[in-house]
Amino acid sequence: MKHAHVRYMDRTRQYYEAQGFEKPYAWANYEDVPFTQPKSRLSEMRLAVITTGALYDRQQSDPRFVDSGSIHDLPNHLFANDLAWDKDATHLNDLGSYLPIDVLQDLVDEGELGSIAPRFHSVPTEYSQRRTKEVDAPEVLKRCVEDGSDIALLIPL
Repeated sequence: MKHAHVRYMDRTRQYYEAQGFEKPYAWANYEDVPFTQPKSRLSEMRLAVITTGALYDRQQSDPRFVDSGSIHDLPNHLFANDLAWDKDATHLNDLGSYLPIDVLQDLVDEGELGSIAPRFHSVPTEYSQRRTKEVDAPEVLKRCVEDGSDIALLIPL
């Protein structure tokens, strides 16, 4: 059986359009990407895990904020039901698919990865790119620095 890939960007654009938004969603685009080349081997680095899933079951009107949880006491699941996504095509039942701490720990045990930061970080999906850049990004960076993280794995939910 041949499997077709999901054209995520096209499908998301169509989904937002069907929700009645006046303007098509504008994906963030940066000419100058603020990433740097790692200074050491992955086997010597501490990894921060950052996901867009929330630690609490938000309602549409609830405030969204950066939150953190322990990698040693993982929740049963994360939440994103307040967001617009195709709930018929996918689900949130597989925590390991968007918070893969067990797989990352295997990489640490095998010597491929130095360590995992003690906390994972939940960064809210905001439709305001300005809020993401000016409020959420600095906050999650502060937390990553506090945890001694060298690199980050960003996992959209």
